[in-house]
Amino acid sequence: MTLANKRLLILPGDGIGPEVMYEVRRIIDWMARHRAVRFEVEEELVGGAAIDAKGRPISEEVVEKAKRADAVLFGAVGGPKWDHLGFDRRPELAILTLRRELGLFANLRPAVVLDPLVDASTLKPEIVRGLDLMIVRESTGGIYFGEPRGIETLPDGRKRGINTEVYTTDEIERVARVAFELARERKKQVCSVEKANVMESGLLWRQTVQALRDREYPDITLSHMYADNCAMQLVRNPRQFDVIVTTNLFGDLLSDLASMLTGSLGMLPSATLGAPDSTGKRYALYEPIHGSAPDIAGKGIANPLAEILSFAMLLRYSFSMQEDARLIERAVTNVLAGGLRTPDIMAPNCAKVGTQVMGEAVVRELDKLVGTA
Repeated sequence: MTLANKRLLILPGDGIGPEVMYEVRRIIDWMARHRAVRFEVEEELVGGAAIDAKGRPISEEVVEKAKRADAVLFGAVGGPKWDHLGFDRRPELAILTLRRELGLFANLRPAVVLDPLVDASTLKPEIVRGLDLMIVRESTGGIYFGEPRGIETLPDGRKRGINTEVYTTDEIERVARVAFELARERKKQVCSVEKANVMESGLLWRQTVQALRDREYPDITLSHMYADNCAMQLVRNPRQFDVIVTTNLFGDLLSDLASMLTGSLGMLPSATLGAPDSTGKRYALYEPIHGSAPDIAGKGIANPLAEILSFAMLLRYSFSMQEDARLIERAVTNVLAGGLRTPDIMAPNCAKVGTQVMGEAVVRELDKLVGTA
C-alpha cells in the first residue's frame, strides 16, 4: 500500500546546491521503491540562478508554490557573480522572502557529533564526544528585519548605516514555545541567550521567556546566558547545553560556531518552521546550514550529508515519519563509520570520496538496513 502523495518543492539554488540536492533526489527515489511513500516533487529556481533567468532572486510564482507544498527543501544561494548587486536584488533575498511570506519564525539547528566524526572536530574528543544540542533561532524578527534600516547620507556628506534590533512579546513567546516543546522531548533543559546587560530588546527577551516558562512550562529547567558567554561556553563545555533559544542575530552566529564543534558545516542540517494552522499543518523549509561554496562548485567534492540530513528532518517534522528519518540518519552514520569521507571531513586512514560516491554509499546502506541489498 502506497501512502498519499506528499508535495515537495525543491529549490537547489546556486553553487554546490544543485550537486548536493541531486543526492537527495536519489534518496527520494529510493523511498518510492522501498518505503511505500511517494513524493510529488516540483523543482524551481531561486537565488542567483533565478536572477540570471528571471531578473530577481525569487518570483511570486515560486512563493505561491512554496505555500501550496507540504514542505520545501532548499539548497544554497549566492556567489561572487552576484556580489555587485544591491540589497534589493541579492540572491540571499530568496530565503529571507520565503521566511517572511511563509511566517517561518523558528529555525532549528541541531549540532550533533556522530561517533565516527569525533576526531574531525578541532576540539579534543573528550570535549565533543556525545554532543547533541539544538539551537532554536528566531528567524523573522530582530535586526535582520527591523525598521528603520538602510544607508543614509548625512548633511556633511558622510554616510550612516542603520539596522534596528526589535522584538515584541508575541514574537519572543512563539519561538520560546518551540524551544520548550522540543525540550520536553529531550532533557527538559533550555538556555535562553541574549544581551540583556546592554540591550533593551535583550532584557525584554529575558523577561518574556522567563514569564512564559513560569506560566506554562514549570517542568522545564530554564537558564539565561549572555551571547558572548554562550559562545565561550560552547567551546569550553558544549555538552552543558541541550536546547538553546536565541535571537536571529545571535542564533546565526552561535549555530555556525556550534557547527564547527562537529567538524564541518557540511554535516549540519536545519529546519525552519511556521505556526501550525487549525489542521495542525505548518509551513516548513529545510536546508543545510552551509553556503553555496562557489570555490568548490562543479568539482564534485561537496559534502551532501547536510542536505541529506535536512531531508531526514523534513520527514520528522513535516510528515511525522520518525522511523524513516532515523533510518536515513543511521545510514549516514554507518557510511561514516565505514571510513568514507568527503574532503571537508577527511581523516587519516579514511577513503576520500566525492559528492556522488558519498550519495551512492548512503543509498547502498539504506538497502542493507532494510534488507534489499
